[in-house]
Amino acid sequence: MGARVLISETWYKGLNRLAQKHGVRLRQSYIRIAKRAAMMAGRYAHAKQFNRHRRQLRILRTRLGRLIRDIRRKIGGQEHIAAAFEVPLARASQIRSQQQRQRGWKLYSFHAPETECIGKGKASAPYEFGVKASIVTTNARAPGGQFVLHAKSLPGNPYDGHTLRDVIEGTQKLTGCEIERAYVDKGYRGHDAQNPRRVFISGQKRGVFGAIKRELRRRSAIEPVIGHMKAEGHLGRCYLKGRTGDAANVILTAVGYNLRRVLAWLRMLLRLIVSAILRAFDAHPGLKLAS
Repeated sequence: MGARVLISETWYKGLNRLAQKHGVRLRQSYIRIAKRAAMMAGRYAHAKQFNRHRRQLRILRTRLGRLIRDIRRKIGGQEHIAAAFEVPLARASQIRSQQQRQRGWKLYSFHAPETECIGKGKASAPYEFGVKASIVTTNARAPGGQFVLHAKSLPGNPYDGHTLRDVIEGTQKLTGCEIERAYVDKGYRGHDAQNPRRVFISGQKRGVFGAIKRELRRRSAIEPVIGHMKAEGHLGRCYLKGRTGDAANVILTAVGYNLRRVLAWLRMLLRLIVSAILRAFDAHPGLKLAS
């Protein structure tokens, strides 16, 4: 589904499921029509056929409006049922009326209204939907792999540079060590770090020489760490509810990643110990294991 599609069949399914739960008999569910319209809208947007894309969006908005009005007619005068439909109908009305390029807060998900649209700036994945997260690792090469020193969710889709001061202070407080130098990507231009001369941005030329130049080349080492946290942990998709769940999910994912690094190091150590024991038995055939 293309990034231009703001309405999907999920909204129809959510309203129909709620209506079925409270015994509200609807004239039509529109799920089949919405599913096809959302699919075709995504295909047309991908093919840059925007007139056809807008026609499918009009179909989605029209049918969603019919569904909203049908529910409001059926629950009129029933206060106990109207209270259950108040928030879902308000969200459905907002998703129906909001436009792609409108300013301010926008709604993207029926069951998770805190979801945000994050611009990636990449041709392969222009946008991600969720919440921003900050990950800090060591710069030096580590025998057991790069360990995560600090992880934090950043709700509200803040500018990356405006979060650097808090992240550095949180990392120093958590580790008990002062950060000598910080290496960040180009999204942190215009940062608010307390000591800006000790922060180096990817691609920077001024003041980069010697050890700093070598360490700056290591900045991209954090990318596979984030990839492993998304693929093997739950950083790619959070199953916990609300902003509290997002914050807990980032921390738990970082803890799980560090534990996997520790277990991998212990497995490596165990293999070395076992191989050393086997070599000792091969060198001295008379040795016997105690039972």
